Amino acid sequence: MKNRLIQKTGEELSPLGFGAMRLPQKNGKIDYEKAREQIYYAIDNGVNVIDTAYIYGNSEKFLGDVLTGEYKDKVKIITKLPAFQIRKREDMDSILDDQLKRLKRDCIDYYLIHSVDLKTMNKLLKKGLIEFIGDAKAAGKIKHIGFSYHGAKEEFEILIDGYDWDVVMVQYNYFDENVQASRDGIEYAASKGIGVFVMEPLKGGILAGKMPEEAEEIFKQANPNKSNAEWALEWVLNNRNVTTVFSGMNSMEQIKENLKVANNTEALSMSLEDMETIELVKRVISRLLKINCSTCGYCMPCPRGVNIPECMKIYNEKYLFNQKGFISPSLFDYYQYVGGAMNKPRNAGRCNGCGKCLRKCPQKLDIPKELKKVEKEFEGHFFGLKVGFITKIGMPIFTMFNKIMGR
Repeated sequence: MKNRLIQKTGEELSPLGFGAMRLPQKNGKIDYEKAREQIYYAIDNGVNVIDTAYIYGNSEKFLGDVLTGEYKDKVKIITKLPAFQIRKREDMDSILDDQLKRLKRDCIDYYLIHSVDLKTMNKLLKKGLIEFIGDAKAAGKIKHIGFSYHGAKEEFEILIDGYDWDVVMVQYNYFDENVQASRDGIEYAASKGIGVFVMEPLKGGILAGKMPEEAEEIFKQANPNKSNAEWALEWVLNNRNVTTVFSGMNSMEQIKENLKVANNTEALSMSLEDMETIELVKRVISRLLKINCSTCGYCMPCPRGVNIPECMKIYNEKYLFNQKGFISPSLFDYYQYVGGAMNKPRNAGRCNGCGKCLRKCPQKLDIPKELKKVEKEFEGHFFGLKVGFITKIGMPIFTMFNKIMGR
């Protein structure tokens, strides 16, 4: 891979970074053996930066445990201060100290203020954010500073100009080109020498896995040997203002595929024909996608136990893949995975509209309103009775259906 320079820091980072939010799991916890193997393989093949956060489960501790010896020196660490958990200045200090202990490091290479918009940043400033940054740098606890952005594109440049930032992390993919920071915002940050990190290049997997039949056909006609994930990653890496793309890889297959793309893609290397292909696919998805959810999970946990990302994912899949009729794969999935037929009920109908998820959603979705759509689509009247019926006598049907669908 050809590393990319951050002008403000003078450091060269790999164009592909390892996102540690979706590490492989075993019994509800990080599978240390698999995750360690994957992290080491990525580093051995050129990845020199890893992204984590205080709220990413046990991710920081895992990285502290496995990034030792030669691997500690080969990689830069990005982690984040959870803006929504800060009540006073002392919270910033205690969280940073906790992160250093978890990561088993004296200094964090890139420290980001996590999930901010203009309103959130102003609240943090009143709580002493600038003083905290200055003290942490003076004490050698953090090296470079930035923020991850989850606000309106009209506010992005205001935040960029508000402090002498080294880096910024933004959501960016071919479907969300003009959402949040947007292409123009990325160009503006880069013009000031700020490093640009990209999250959600595959939109939570939507742009990597199976796609609507029309979109699949467009890609196949353009290049039958290129996967959907390759198209999406190439498009992001083609932007000369992007420093590093972070992919939440959790299988060796994904890592190898992403490394291949990063090795073969330089800035401004995509042809006009390939860019046109992406645009055609984008139009198809725009027409069919009902809820612009990236399944990031920032909205979780729900006080009522609703599995918000899964509910929206299943709802989107019904329309993306034109699953019509009373009995459809999406209906089976809903009853199995969130309805309570196979586990504890986590369905959309449990939402009481409390709104605690609203301030945490990077996409600024009206989640309670969207969940009402999901509830209407899949639940209807007597939902509890239907789940009870299926739980008692309908499980063989699910088993047979999954076998037929090859799942």
